[in-house]
Amino acid sequence: MSSNTTTGHACPTFMKATSNGIFQGDNPLDYALPLAIVQICLVLVLTRGLAFLLRPLRQPRVIAEIIGGILLGPSALGRNKSYLNTIFPTKSITVLDTLANIGLLFFLFLAGLELDMKSLRKTGKNALAIAAAGITLPFALGIGSSFVLRATIAQGVDATAFLVFMGVALSITAFPVLARILAELKLLTTDIGKMAMSAAAVNDVAAWILLALAIALSGDNLSPIVPFWVFLSGAGFVISASLILTPIFKWMSKRCHEGEPVDETYICGTLAAVLAAGLITDSIGIHAMFGAFVLGVIVPKEGPFAGALVEKVEDLVSGLFLPLYFVSSGLKTNVATIQGIQSWGLLVLVIFTSCFGKIVGTFIVSLMCKMPVREALALGFLMNTKGLVELIVLNIGKDKKVLNDQTFAIMVLMALFTTFITTPIVLSVYKPAKRESGSAYKHRTIERKNSNTQLRILTCFHSSRNIPSIINLLESSRGIQKLESLCVYALHLREFSERSSAILMVHKARKNGLPFWNKTLSEANHVIIAFEAFQQLSKVSVRPMTSISSLATMHEDICSTAERKRASIIILPFHKHQRLDGSLETTRTDFRFVNRRVLQNAPCSVGIFVDRGLGGNAHVSASNVAYWVVVPFFGGPDDREALAYGVRMAEHPGIRLTIIPFVVEHNVPSEIVRVDSEGESSAKFIPDDNQFLSEVVNNRSKDSSVDYEEITVSNSDEVISIFRDHARCNLFLIGRSPGGELPLTLNQQRTDCPELGPVGNLLVSPEFSTRASVLVVQQYHNEASYKSFPEMDEALPSGDSDQLAD
Repeated sequence: MSSNTTTGHACPTFMKATSNGIFQGDNPLDYALPLAIVQICLVLVLTRGLAFLLRPLRQPRVIAEIIGGILLGPSALGRNKSYLNTIFPTKSITVLDTLANIGLLFFLFLAGLELDMKSLRKTGKNALAIAAAGITLPFALGIGSSFVLRATIAQGVDATAFLVFMGVALSITAFPVLARILAELKLLTTDIGKMAMSAAAVNDVAAWILLALAIALSGDNLSPIVPFWVFLSGAGFVISASLILTPIFKWMSKRCHEGEPVDETYICGTLAAVLAAGLITDSIGIHAMFGAFVLGVIVPKEGPFAGALVEKVEDLVSGLFLPLYFVSSGLKTNVATIQGIQSWGLLVLVIFTSCFGKIVGTFIVSLMCKMPVREALALGFLMNTKGLVELIVLNIGKDKKVLNDQTFAIMVLMALFTTFITTPIVLSVYKPAKRESGSAYKHRTIERKNSNTQLRILTCFHSSRNIPSIINLLESSRGIQKLESLCVYALHLREFSERSSAILMVHKARKNGLPFWNKTLSEANHVIIAFEAFQQLSKVSVRPMTSISSLATMHEDICSTAERKRASIIILPFHKHQRLDGSLETTRTDFRFVNRRVLQNAPCSVGIFVDRGLGGNAHVSASNVAYWVVVPFFGGPDDREALAYGVRMAEHPGIRLTIIPFVVEHNVPSEIVRVDSEGESSAKFIPDDNQFLSEVVNNRSKDSSVDYEEITVSNSDEVISIFRDHARCNLFLIGRSPGGELPLTLNQQRTDCPELGPVGNLLVSPEFSTRASVLVVQQYHNEASYKSFPEMDEALPSGDSDQLAD
């Protein structure tokens, strides 16, 4: 391994593992383990802090880790020799590099798990052509740049190895980093995102082959036949591993069943095989990471086995050990070696050559494939993404003495610059189609003049837990007396994170025929099957979709989908689920903030569904539906929207609807005032609700399934008593912000879920005993009406939300 300093050739002193403690006169930083702990903690704090600072710029975490590594090295903090000799002394570099390479070893194993070689055959001709152009032209320009560098700052290095390393460094596309940039820009499942991922996957495989060739050509050997034997042995390892280990891994995968824990023996055996493969390839003369990568590729992607491997490995590797690799690179990067006009001119030349080759090559071929100009240009910048893979190439070149200090620093800055500019340039060059004009989008609420028009519902869910109840709710909403009266868009909300398994999740959400699609009966497949069965049995138009985004921008996907699909109401799952004892337990607190943002930004009405097992654990057919729905009515637009939904449900022959208008006995205001859940009047008068109630009663007067119970009350205790009398119903349909001041007194002690409003908080509180599910409805208004959460006013990333896979 290279040292972080260039002076002196004396062997570093030996370091013991642990100290005897400061009380016995030992300095812990003179010992390997305490010093490694300090280094790891420093790296984590700095890189995570930089990632937080760069988050508004929508940069991938790899940018923060590269910058953090450079800052810790001789380019910045390392200029202070006392700091460098204390925190990163020469004698500790071997331990640091060993830990970093162990992290790299298992990270490449995870990267191999992300690739399904069988699916690469299905990559379209356009993606193959773009990938070929994205490799060929930059590789050729890299060769040209190598002649310039060898004539100036890289004199004396092995010509052939340097030529290949420069070609690989300029032609590579960082597939994992590209996936995360596309996810951040919400382009991952758009046409341009699919094309970029397909081309990058082909590029990735070709780059690893070329890198293996470059490593075989490098080294301190005198015989020209040695590189041939190295490359031949590497090919033999790949063939042997495929023939011997593939059947073993398939046997392990078949013995792992969905819903059951994976045998620990299989996990340990696989991880040991990864280390053994690394040892073999390192002994051959190729980097140990190649063996780990090959094993990751040949592990079957079907079933829970691959997922269990990822779950066991990724957090420790990606979160703890891998950042050390960036520090190891940073300690070898000294920007101060780039001095003078010539050196800075060479940096500009390398950056220009890298960008020109990737962008122009991809752009021209994309135009030949009849892509629009903006999409072709954006695809060129996306394919120019570098990152960790680039650093791996550069570090190997540095360790093999193919790249000197100055060339290494230039190439690291090139990788940092090209990755950093990707996001802002793509945002400026390519913007997905704007939302359709709202003038043609009329039915944004359930309450409407013509109730015979089609109702479009966007229902969202995080997991399969509440799918049966959602389907039963939709079954009750379809108005079977009308032809094609209900259209459902079922949106599976899936979180995208920095974790490697998030890439696997994206692959499984794609359509067949695209790279990385796996025909497995995963949770997503079960969900789709459930909705397809509902569509066939109920003859309702159902469109299952998948949204993949971070929790901070998930509401953008929901709102843009509702706008694009012209939904009248969005139904969101409550962030708590029912336990066996009937109490509600928080699933994930983050989901409540997603709901609040949707309530604030939705282009239509919104309903939050508190699931208490509506209809049981299975889809109830139309002939067996027998639900009692209660709609308490205090007045106001939200209550009218809830009542309009209830009236529509009453069209189903299996639904019994009870409408309970509450009339205040004394101090009745002349006009009803809308009051929000924080107790502040909006100072805005709404239309008289009596006319709406009269229309409902007149239209449903001959319907025996609708009960109208007008009740006069004088205080909140009487209202709660009425609710308890109806607690045996199946579903409460309520407005989030009911009219009048009386609802505000219902549950003053519990306002921990203000998104449910005062009545909703009462019905989900432990003090109110009921098995009824609750649907809390907020009606859409032209102006922003959801002002109840000052804590939600933080700045959110902007951008169009088109990251949807239908």
